[in-house]
Amino acid sequence: MMDMNTSRFQRGGTFLGFILGLVVGLAVALGVAMYVTKVPTPFSNKNQTRTPEQDAVENQKNKDWNPNGVLQPKAPAPAATDGTVTPVPSPAAVPAPSGATDAARKEVKPAVNADPLGELAKSKTAEAAAEPFQYYVQVGAYRSQTEADAQKAKMALMGLDAKVSEREQAGRTVYRVRLGPFDDKAAADRIHARLDGAQIENTIVRMQR
Repeated sequence: MMDMNTSRFQRGGTFLGFILGLVVGLAVALGVAMYVTKVPTPFSNKNQTRTPEQDAVENQKNKDWNPNGVLQPKAPAPAATDGTVTPVPSPAAVPAPSGATDAARKEVKPAVNADPLGELAKSKTAEAAAEPFQYYVQVGAYRSQTEADAQKAKMALMGLDAKVSEREQAGRTVYRVRLGPFDDKAAADRIHARLDGAQIENTIVRMQR
C-alpha cells in the first residue's frame, strides 16, 4: 500500500516540476523579447518601412530640386522701407535711356555694296555720257625727243604723270608733253592752276571722246 502512494507522489512531483519549468521558461523568453524590442540594434533601421507622409515630403523635395542651383548665384532682393521686399525687374523690363535710343536711331550704317567695281564702272559710264569731252593739260611741244623727255622728268619731280606723244605738224614731227586725260574740266583746271603757281606755261586742250 505504501509503495503505491510513494509512486503516485513521485509522478505528481515530476509533473509539477515540468509545469514550473515551462512557466519559468516562458517568463524568461518574454523578458528577453521585451529587452530586445526596447534596445536599438545596429542596422535595425535598414529595413524600416516608410510612411506615406514621409514619401510625400520626399517627393516634393525632389520635385523642387534644381541640379544647377549651386551654379546660379542668387541676387538679394532690395528691402523696402516699410519692410516689404521689392521684386528685382528683369533686364528686358528696364527701359533704355532716351539718349541711347536717339543715338541708336541716328546711327544708320550705309548699305554694303556687293559689287563695288560694277558700281564704279556705272558711275564712270554715267559721267562719260554727261561729259562728251576729255581734257588734257599740255606743258610743252618740242622739236626733239630729248627736250620732251626732260619736261616729262620735270613733271615727275612735281608728282605729275606726263606722257610724250608724236604728231606731224607742217611736215615736221612735234613731241608734245601732256597731262591727262581728265574726265571733267574741273580736274584739268586744278592742274592748270598748280602749274601756273609754279610758273610753268601750260594750256588746257579739249578733245572729243
